[in-house]
Amino acid sequence: MIDYDLDEDGSALLFSIVNSPIASVISNPRLPDNPIIAVNQAFCDLTGYRDDEIVGRNCRFLAGPATEPWLTERIRQGTRDRKPTLVEILNYKRDGQPFRNAVLVAPVFLPDGELEYFIGSQVELDQDAVGPSSSRHHHAVEVVRTLSPRQREVLQQIAAGYRSKQISFSLNLSEKTVKMHRALILEKIGTHNIADAIRLAVEAGL
Repeated sequence: MIDYDLDEDGSALLFSIVNSPIASVISNPRLPDNPIIAVNQAFCDLTGYRDDEIVGRNCRFLAGPATEPWLTERIRQGTRDRKPTLVEILNYKRDGQPFRNAVLVAPVFLPDGELEYFIGSQVELDQDAVGPSSSRHHHAVEVVRTLSPRQREVLQQIAAGYRSKQISFSLNLSEKTVKMHRALILEKIGTHNIADAIRLAVEAGL
């Protein structure tokens, strides 16, 4: 694991992805070309790149000859709009092997509303996976259905990149109540990682 220039919130995000089984990175849009500043081992295992070959680069280094340009543009548009974006795109591993990749890019905001980081995560899809009707989508929908209406609202806000203070203001709840809901959401989802919860929310279409 390599990282650099992470503030307190970035360190918390790093802790969130370090033990995730989902390939994940953190990038910093405040630096030129939005470079990756942290990567977990699952990402290295998926792509075949060492962490020192990843940090400092924009995630588009996974693109190759047959990567769909309109899907690359959709990711770019999502980062410009500062909205979570999930696409299934053809990427390439270090050895040149192509793979179908479900890529999520989601913003993380500071309490004052300024954009701080992006979380990116990648899941290699089976050759016969079919977009929004894939098993991951159905699984995510079923998990989200186990949440209460208020918990779904909180998860939706988390997936949009907002912190507890912002969510409490938006939903007219105390921060303590928001944190309680967040803990219950993670328990129901079966993870301790906010990054995994964000991915599940976006996969479910929240």
